[in-house]
Amino acid sequence: MTPLRIGIVCPYSLDVPGGVQTHVLGLARALIARGHAVDVLAPSEGAGPLPDFVTPAGRALGVPYNGSVARVAVGPRSYARVRRWLTDHRFDVLHLHEPTTPSLSVLALQLADGPIVVTFHTATERSRALSAFGGMLRPLMEKVTARIAVSPLARRVQVQHLGGDAVEIPNGVDLAAGGPPRPVPARGTTVGFLGRFDEPRKGMAQLLDAVRTLAPDRPDLRVLVVGRGDASSLRRAAGPVADRLDVLGPVDDAGKAAALRAMDVFCAPNTGGESFGMVLTEAMAAGTPVLASDLDAFRAVLGDAGEVCAPGDLAPRLAALLDDPVRRAGYAAAGRARAAEFAWPVVAASVERVYRAAVAADPRGIAPPRVS
Repeated sequence: MTPLRIGIVCPYSLDVPGGVQTHVLGLARALIARGHAVDVLAPSEGAGPLPDFVTPAGRALGVPYNGSVARVAVGPRSYARVRRWLTDHRFDVLHLHEPTTPSLSVLALQLADGPIVVTFHTATERSRALSAFGGMLRPLMEKVTARIAVSPLARRVQVQHLGGDAVEIPNGVDLAAGGPPRPVPARGTTVGFLGRFDEPRKGMAQLLDAVRTLAPDRPDLRVLVVGRGDASSLRRAAGPVADRLDVLGPVDDAGKAAALRAMDVFCAPNTGGESFGMVLTEAMAAGTPVLASDLDAFRAVLGDAGEVCAPGDLAPRLAALLDDPVRRAGYAAAGRARAAEFAWPVVAASVERVYRAAVAADPRGIAPPRVS
């Protein structure tokens, strides 16, 4: 089939790791591997190395969003950069992520005309921003040719606030990064955490409570923490189990895969606000057994390839899994098989079908922005 010229807009800064950013970059690489020409526009100051398919859109501003701090780019300068990017490229289709977040995607939606695909990641059902501005956004959404949601919950939220519907296509995972299977020890001693550990909704407080309960009877128990946050504050919060923490901080993809493979159980004690759970697919790809909070999004991703539990049950469920090598081996094998369903070649092929349907509906491609 004829290769497509694809423009992808990420609303969040690439200078700070996050689920949407990871998805955008993984999708771009998978589409390029399929023979397409892809350019990604995203906030970034370019302080670190960026893939050659990324056009940095400059500094981002931190704003509270969905229990986190989103680093977005807004204002006249960002508007001008989006206009220039659209003018300098001749895209067949434009793919905007999180088109309701005040950032580059909204600006591109205002400026562009032609085949436009959007992806919704957010799963905050009581979104004050969407409730307040949903009526204003609906006319703008009429310019959208096709909608994607990464999960049933993300789809339900956008239908509730914006009307219309969306096809469900999950986040992708790089199976090759997981590495080969490793032997399962008779007794597990390392519990892992991946994410921004200073954000309350990621559940580090719940994990520390469980570790404090288990530590007296488990002198070898360790907690491997990967992600951003203040390590000193984390150790103070850990109190008597501070010496059990191994805090790696942010790492690259290879370091993340290696850390996941070093864990006997990966724990995702998140308290809410999750639309998918990319950390779960990454752990499963690495062959690491998963114990996650009982959230709709996590249950949908795990299926039977891991366990979910209520926050109050975390300590006993974690202990039982650490002490059961047969069950952990079963989850490791089932997790790798489950992760294959989210492999980037599978996800990218589904996204490409949406692109081609959007182009068929409007074969003119993306028109350059009008001068105003």
